[in-house]
Amino acid sequence: CHNGSGKLHRAISVFIFNRDGDLLIQQRHAQKRLWGSAWSNSCCSHPRAGEETDVAARRRVAEELGLETHLTFLFKFEYRASFNELGSEHELCSVYAGQVDCEPIVNTNEIQAWEWVSSRELNRRIEQTPNDFTPWLRIEWARINDEFSEDLLCSFRRTP
Repeated sequence: CHNGSGKLHRAISVFIFNRDGDLLIQQRHAQKRLWGSAWSNSCCSHPRAGEETDVAARRRVAEELGLETHLTFLFKFEYRASFNELGSEHELCSVYAGQVDCEPIVNTNEIQAWEWVSSRELNRRIEQTPNDFTPWLRIEWARINDEFSEDLLCSFRRTP
């Protein structure tokens, strides 16, 4: 699926927020073929053959982040992105969001670093160093900011 210009395949992408409305971002493991060491959203992966995307999203959040939470479907979109001469993504990606009250226990085979960031801080970093981030994060985060940001973030913040 990732050779040449890429073959269209299904993907999932998850944004996990804490009670303060901060987003969990991860730095992909350096050994990843595509976008190794790039910063990305909380979890991104692919469903197994015949697996529904919501089931895949919950499974991968548990496997990569050691977290269990309710996930809300946000949107689906198709994109294509090339990474140097190493390969490409061509995905039909289902995007989800969830909220947790605890810290992740990350799978170090998948993730080399992680942190909680505010929306404002993530926007600043993407603007200053866009190539430090995966293309799907930049696309998805722009749409979340345009279409969901206030409502979405308010739903994950602790009420006073």
